[in-house]
Amino acid sequence: MDAFFASVELLRYPQLKGLPVVIGGSRHTPEHEAQLIAQWGSLDAIPVEAFPRLARYVGRGVITTATYPARQFGVGSAMGMMKAARLCPQAILLPIDFVRYRQYSRTFKDVILEMAPLMEDRGVDEVYIDFTQVPDGQHEGGRVLAASIQQRIFEKTGLTCSVGVAPNKLLAKMASEFNKPQGISIVMPQDVEHQIWPLSCRKINGIGPKAGAKLQGLGIVTIGELAAKSLPWLIQHFGKSYGAWLHAASHGQDDRAVVTESEPVSMSRETTFDSDLHAGHDKVQLGAIFTRLCERVAQDLQRKGYAGRTIGIKLRYANFKSVTREITVDAFTQDAGTIRRVAGQCLKRVPLEQSIRLLGVRVGCLVHWDASTQQAECAVPVLPRKSAGKGDPLSLPLFD
Repeated sequence: MDAFFASVELLRYPQLKGLPVVIGGSRHTPEHEAQLIAQWGSLDAIPVEAFPRLARYVGRGVITTATYPARQFGVGSAMGMMKAARLCPQAILLPIDFVRYRQYSRTFKDVILEMAPLMEDRGVDEVYIDFTQVPDGQHEGGRVLAASIQQRIFEKTGLTCSVGVAPNKLLAKMASEFNKPQGISIVMPQDVEHQIWPLSCRKINGIGPKAGAKLQGLGIVTIGELAAKSLPWLIQHFGKSYGAWLHAASHGQDDRAVVTESEPVSMSRETTFDSDLHAGHDKVQLGAIFTRLCERVAQDLQRKGYAGRTIGIKLRYANFKSVTREITVDAFTQDAGTIRRVAGQCLKRVPLEQSIRLLGVRVGCLVHWDASTQQAECAVPVLPRKSAGKGDPLSLPLFD
């Protein structure tokens, strides 16, 4: 989907079309929307001048997404909002409304399933489709079906999407980015050399910042330069598995099937604080946040019908260094109290001398709840006590 969250918001506020808009910083509430309607009569009647601007934002939030006019200023997803404010201070700032985004997500996926039932769900705004056996799916190399999907989605939702058509998921993912918004791009095996090889290695989904930096350090910038390296050379520098994958990916090879059903491996919740908190003088506030994160993870597990037995925490300190700890218990659980208790044990394994900017809770090793009910009650392991001493994390106050 094209700038999905922002595009959904533009349906609510059509007067903002064509303007730089960013989503993030706060959550949408029905109460606030009701106040706006009471003040202006309707949401589409709100004057553009009345919307908050990114320049006035103060906090630690990150951008969820941005409209294409905002992206022209270098603003993008996961960017700190204070940094984005320096790049595009005139951008309009809107709160996040995940409930609404999920509704539109279900709608556009239902449209696709009516036309091409082999669909792999890749999150709220992206899917893979296998239309090998769809009647007339191969007409004009798939372009006709892609255009039909775009039209049907627009008719049902008012939203646009971009489609990449290719023999495999790797190339289709890359092609979907070529002509945004509302583009259709087709890449066939014979097109790899002139369409794919000139691109940066980072355009391959699976080459992250660290691998990209290492490749650049080895003098490899484009995918074509990567494809020119031999398999033994890549294995020597990147290991057997990743080196072999790099070799295949650079030649446009990918044998992964479209998976219509998949199971989550973990569920987590985390939050970045508006200002750094310390385990000593912010103990009460941290304790409330910590408990709420555990409760929200438990609610997610219960709502989706899962339970887990590996419970962990994630902390990011004021210096941006992150640490994680986890404990695997004897039985599966989706109980908030149990998750809170075990996560608290994990906290005893990390230093808490410095301030914290992010806190998260994770439950992994998931099974369906029907299977987990055959287990005994969750047995929480008791960690060995240490003598309290200077610098000993067990001697520091926890988020009780």
